[in-house]
This record gives sequence, C-alpha cells and structure tokens, in this order.
Amino acid sequence: MFQSVRHMIYDLIEWRSQILSGTLPQDELKELKKKVTAKIDYGNRILDLDLVVRDEDGNILDPELTSTISLFRAHEVASKQVEERLQEEKSQKQNVDINRQARFAATPSLALFVNLKNVVCKIGEDAEVLMSLYDPVESKFISENYLVRWSSSGLPKDIDRLHNLRAVFTDLGSTDLKREKISFVCQIVRVGRMELRDNNTRKLTSGLRRPFGVAVMDVTDIINGKVDDEDKQHFIPFQPLALDDAIRHKPLNMSSRFSPRVAGENDFLQTVINKVIAAKEVNHKGQGLWVTLKLLPGDVHQIRKEFPHLVDRTTAVARKTGFPEIIMPGDVRNDIYVTLVQGDFDKGSKTTAKNVEVTVSVFDEDGKRLEHVIFPGAGDEAISEYKSVIYYQVKQPRWFETVKVAIPIEDANRSHLRFTFRHRSSQDSKDKSEKIFALAFVKLMRYDGTTLRDGEHDLIVYKAEAKKLEDAATYLSLPSTKAELEEKGHSATGRSMQSLGSCTISKDSFQISTLVCSTKLTQNVDLLGLLKWRSNTNLLQQNLRQLMKVDGGEVVKFLQDTLDALFNIMMENSESETFDTLVFDALVFIIGLIADRKFQHFNPVLETYIKKHFSATLAYTKLTKVLRNYVDSAEKPGVGEQLYKAMKALEYVFKFIVRSRVLFNQLYENKGEADFRESLLQLFRSISTMMSSLSDQTVRVKGAALKYLPTIVNDVKLVFDPKELSTVFTEFILNVPAGSLTVQKLYCLIEIVHSDLFTQHDCREILLPMMTDQLKHHLERQEDLEACCQLLSNVLELLYRKDVGPTPRHVQVIMEKLLRTVNRTVISMGRDSELIVSARGPGRGLFPPQGRPAGPPPLSFQTELLPLPCRNRCLPCLPFKTCSFSSVDVGGRADRCFGDESVGLHLCGHSL
Repeated sequence: MFQSVRHMIYDLIEWRSQILSGTLPQDELKELKKKVTAKIDYGNRILDLDLVVRDEDGNILDPELTSTISLFRAHEVASKQVEERLQEEKSQKQNVDINRQARFAATPSLALFVNLKNVVCKIGEDAEVLMSLYDPVESKFISENYLVRWSSSGLPKDIDRLHNLRAVFTDLGSTDLKREKISFVCQIVRVGRMELRDNNTRKLTSGLRRPFGVAVMDVTDIINGKVDDEDKQHFIPFQPLALDDAIRHKPLNMSSRFSPRVAGENDFLQTVINKVIAAKEVNHKGQGLWVTLKLLPGDVHQIRKEFPHLVDRTTAVARKTGFPEIIMPGDVRNDIYVTLVQGDFDKGSKTTAKNVEVTVSVFDEDGKRLEHVIFPGAGDEAISEYKSVIYYQVKQPRWFETVKVAIPIEDANRSHLRFTFRHRSSQDSKDKSEKIFALAFVKLMRYDGTTLRDGEHDLIVYKAEAKKLEDAATYLSLPSTKAELEEKGHSATGRSMQSLGSCTISKDSFQISTLVCSTKLTQNVDLLGLLKWRSNTNLLQQNLRQLMKVDGGEVVKFLQDTLDALFNIMMENSESETFDTLVFDALVFIIGLIADRKFQHFNPVLETYIKKHFSATLAYTKLTKVLRNYVDSAEKPGVGEQLYKAMKALEYVFKFIVRSRVLFNQLYENKGEADFRESLLQLFRSISTMMSSLSDQTVRVKGAALKYLPTIVNDVKLVFDPKELSTVFTEFILNVPAGSLTVQKLYCLIEIVHSDLFTQHDCREILLPMMTDQLKHHLERQEDLEACCQLLSNVLELLYRKDVGPTPRHVQVIMEKLLRTVNRTVISMGRDSELIVSARGPGRGLFPPQGRPAGPPPLSFQTELLPLPCRNRCLPCLPFKTCSFSSVDVGGRADRCFGDESVGLHLCGHSL
C-alpha cells in the first residue's frame, strides 16, 4: 500500500509541475487535469477516505451552490469511475487508459499523426518512400500513400522539408477500430538504373522505378488508443530485396513460411509486405525508419484546430481510400482510386519475359490529355502521367500500386483512363527505340450516366501501331472490358482473338480495380434519376418512389444534393400539390435513414445542411399541410405506418419548417405571420385530437408522438409564442386517455422539463400544475414509480438553479400538492424497495429510508407525521433550520420536531 501511494504522489508532483509550467497545449492540459483528478479519487478510495465529487472540468462541486440531486448524481458518476479504475487494477491492465479508449471509440472520425524522423537505408540512388496503412488480414491498403522523395545523399529532395516530414492519415472510423490488425507500411521504390550493380551509368537507362524493399510496423494498439506516446521514436526495420541471381528468377511464393531474411528482387512488394508481417523478426542490419506516431480524435479541420502544435497547413493529409463515416456538405470530392493489380504479357519475339512498364494517364474523348489530375501520394505534387514499378523479366507482374485520380466534375463525362504498356531496356540506346506495344482503356462514365462500378475490371489489351494507339478515335468506340466484349456477343477468351477496326485484341491480360469517392457522381441509376429530375419530369413520381428503395449508404453520400433536389421539386411546383406528399415521404425516409444506428454519425451533416445550405422559403407551408393531413387520417387504413415514420422524424421535419419560416421572415419581414401561427395551431390541435383516440390502430403512433413531440420545443419556440406552446403541450398530455401509455406520458413530461420551455417562469406557470396533477394521480395509484421519481427529481433540480427566474411559488405548489402524497408513497414502499435501497432512484437523496415494512398507508396526515418532541436539542426554542425536515414553520422557528410514531424515528434522525 505504501509503495503504491508513494508512486501516486510522485506522479501527482510531476503532473503538477507540468500544469504550472504553462507550456502545455489546451487539449493536453485538459487531459492532464482529468488524469490528476482521477488519480486523486482513486487514491482517496484505496485509503478509505471521502469521495470528492467534481464537475466535468475536475473542479470540486460546492454543496451550497449544487442541489442535493445534482450532488447525488455526481456522486454516482464518480463512484462508477473509481470502481472502473479498481477493476482495471485488479485485472492488471494498468497501462490501458479506459477513458481514452472510450473517447476514441465514441469519436466518429480519427486520424493517425506520423512524423518521419529519418530513413536509414543504403540505397545509392534517389528513392520514393511511400507510407500507408494496411490491413494484413484482408491484404489490402486502406489509405492513400504519404510520399516523400528521398535523395541519394540520404536527405529529403525538398531540403526545406527537413525536420518537417509530417502527415496525418485521416477519416479512420469505427469500422477501422474493429479491424483485427492494422499495419503501418513503408515501401521504398528506387528511381534510377535497372540494376544497381551496373557501374557504367552513361550507357544505362535512368529514371526507372524499381522495387527496393519494405518496412512494416503493427499499429493496432495505437489505432485502438491503447498506446499513446507521441514523443517515443519507433524504429521500423527495413527488409531489402536481395540482388542474388539465383533468387531473382525464382517463381512467386506466397507462403508465409518463406524466410523473412531473404527476399528476391522480383518478389512483388505486396508479397514481401505479407512475408514481413508473418515473420517474427527481420534481418534489417541497422536499416529502417524512425517515426513518431499519435492517434488524434476528429476530422482534419478539428485536429488542425485542437492540435496546432502537431498539424498545420504544411502537414500532408493522406485520406482513407473510401468515404469517411461522416461526409460533411462542404467536403466536395470527385476522386477515383485506381489500382494496378496485375497483368500477363507474352514475351513475343524476345527470348525472355518483358520488363513491362505501365503508364497511366487521363484523356478526354478528343484525345487531349488532362494535366495534373493524378496524385501518387499525399505530400507530393499532382502529375499528368504515372509510371509503374518495373519487375525485371517477369511475365506476370503484380503491382498493387494505387493512385488517386481527381477529375473536375464537368470533365468526368468525357474522360477515360488510358494505360499504355512499354518494354524498358537496361541499355539507354535500346530503350529509346522501344515503342508502346499495347494499350488498354476504360471510360469513367457508363452508358446510363452512372460512374464506373467499384471493384476489379479485366481490361482488354489492344495492339496496333504505336501512332494509332495514341489516337483516341482509334479505340474509344471499342469495348474496354472483357465483360463489355461478351455483352456485344464476342468471345473474351480463346486463341482466335479478333481484330476490331484497326486494333487487334491481344492475348495479354491486364487487371485494375477502382473505387469511386464522389459526392457528385453516383453509381445508382435510381438516385441519378432524382438528381437529374429536370431532364425528364414525366418520370418524377417514379423517381421519388424509387428513391425510397435506394441503398442508404448511397443516399447519405449524396445527402446535400438529394435534399436540394427534393426541395427544388417542392418549390418549382409551388402552385401544385401533385408531388408534395411524395416529397414529404422521401424527406421522412432520409431523416429515418440518419436516425438509423448505421448512419447516426450523419446527424451533424443534416444539422449543417439545415443551418447553412437549406434555402426553401416556402417549404414550411407544404410540410405543415402534408403532416396535418396524415395526422387527420390517422385512423384510416394504410396511413398508420407512414404516420409512425413521420412522428419518428418529427424533430427534423420541424427543424425544416422553422428554418424555412425564419428565412421567409428575413426575406419578407414577417409577412403572413398570423396564417403561419394558425397553421401550426391547427396542426397541434389535430395531434391533440389524435391523442384522445381510443382506436387500437393509433396506439403505436401516439406512443411515437409522446416520445418525439418534445424534441421540437427548442426549435418551435423561435417562431411560436412559448406560452402558447406550453398550453399546447398541456392539452396534448391531458388528452391522453387514462390508463393508457402512462410510462410514455411521464417520460414525455421529463423531456419537457429538459427543454428550454421549462426554464421560463411564465411557461412553468402553465406546465407545472399539470405535471403535479399527473404526478399525484400516478403516485397515489403506485403506477410507474421510477418514472414519477425521475420526473419529480428533474423538476426539483431545475428549480434549484439561479438562472430560471423566481421559483419559490413553484416549490410551494409542489409541496402543497405532492408532499403528503410523496410521504404516503415512501412509507408504504418499505426499505426493500429498489427506489430506496438502490442508487437508481432519487429516493435516497430526497427521502431517507424510513425502515418501515411494507403495509397499508396511515389513514391521515396526522398519523403519518405525528408531532412528538425530540429529547435532543431539537426543541421549539431552536431555529427552524436545525431540523433537517419539517412541514410546519411557525414564525421562522420550528414549533416542534416532527416524527413518525410508527417508525420510531424523528425525521431529524433522532430516535423518539
């Protein structure tokens, strides 16, 4: 025990010095304060000292300024945290910071910060250092490359970046935290001669990209938040490819049992990565990379703001290859990730296999090359053509090289990817005479207007004269993939490969894979039909119905454009009601999607859209009218399901209504205010009328109304009188039939207490009498006591606040109406009641356990609280506040201390 406490004190002294130094960034200071308070609370617990309750910033709560219920709840939270810490110690996981892991797990977007300190590697030529994140279980890269060009002198080619080689791998999310393993992979590609041992450099071809080796580090624990030390420099050992001729020509061996100490020069980089991951050790001979790593919560904008000492405008940003879990409206992308997978090339007239180099470029239909649209890696400039790594005399090269192609949206329809193949010779004189021997291509847009499908594509390799291959008109009318060739009735396999036009289909094969990350171009025909609804208005109703069948993931990617399309349809048909219901249903569908657990991280996107991008000034009239029509038809067959979905979407439907009205007011200076108020009143009356229905068909809808109607309060009060809104809610609750939906009704009242409405004195004047009547009714019948307890606790807690206007009158109303009922209820419950003996209910904080066995309640208030004198100093001469609980105040002094004869205790705690 002594050693444990001593270590804790040393930790606290060290942390205190750090706090007082004033050098910590704000985010680290906040985290350190949390660590300090957690350590103090843990130390107090193991020393059996009092538990100190604190606020979110670690400050001790003042009992004079904090209500009893707030203190009790803070005590619950603090106790739970200390218990978790004790369990952590018992399970010997001292190094696991549970709070940090929980914080990362709850963050929808994460980033891995990487600082490259040094590359220690005997290359002898210029090189490209490509760093990325890799999933070894699925054998695929999950991020873009971070590219650093390294010179033969052992320094970055851009000397200005020396000591500033930093990158963040962004857009990581919960799906990545669930991966079994994640590796940080560095590939080194040598840029120079075909073979390093050739010394006569004058006659040799230069500028060739040749595989050199890899370095791999498991970062699973860092990504999961289990390890966090940004100052620690990690050494990642480097596995070079051997230059042994005996190894160079060996066949591909994917076995993980292959010795990690030897890798052939023509082992493909992907193969070597898998071998190094499978190996227990690497014979690195002192060669490797030095890096520091740190996991950061938030997207790139957040981390630049919260971690400016790590991430600034010069820091390279390597995005995840795919969409993040949240796509913000301002994040406009039109990226296509193109991966060179593999090929099979006949040696032709040569005695050995070719040294194939693939060149990737983007051309329009006129044969003009699009400049600077290919990105080999973050931290590097855009280029116009990308050249692959060359594997020496390999018939079936496997590249697995990925580049990002970012094309302006207006050029996408006219563009295609072009892949040309060329044999590269070691000798410069021979290499100059080598021409393009084949070509493959693929269009970025399909015939139906959708983008190229994600996944692998077997491209047709065409052969022709080199000059003809350079002319886009020669091949653009031909099929580009084997699947497309088969659709046109041709065979994609076999020896009898036919000529198409001036091109011949080669026996060679070439495979790529693509992944489209576009917020403007979709792969779904139905969604495309809605987004381009103006091009064919005859299909508009069909397109609106089909939208509700589109995969949710595709819809949320195009959330802003889809919502824009819906409201444009509504506004451009303002004089007609033809599409109003379908547009409303589609809007409810989208809101329902975002409410789904799978897409709940898109809530901020919808909020941002409403605040910054939504502009339909007349939408409020149509939305209000359609919703009211649904409510009025609640008992009609076939309406219940759609109305139920509308009730679940009520919060955001009203956000659109309110925002629309606010924009209208700004434009037309409150014109039509009376009509708007009347339309809302009619809608609320319709909902209240529906609540009084006794039909079984409406029970589910009424339950949803009770759950979701309170969510509209904070928005509606911006455009509607809060006192009138309070009256609306009072009528709404009173219309619920007796004995029906009691729990839902009480939790509805709890949510109203949490709303801004209840913080206003005038609104409480209307709401509180109704709430006390409801509480009295249910307490007397012993119905749903836990919900009653929670409601009463929340009311009392709010009335303790200083920022909610005058409260004495409201406290008096509660005492007059509920004190007797509460006492009777508590006495009748007995000490074994969960609401008294457990920490789940506020009974302990409000009413101390009476110790009375359950039985019939006393018949009168006099027998419940029988006045008996206390033998201690709780006499009539003492001040009123001496007694901790009293129901009679005579001139500011206690007439006597009230006790319960049947219990044998005064309510001040003294025995009779």
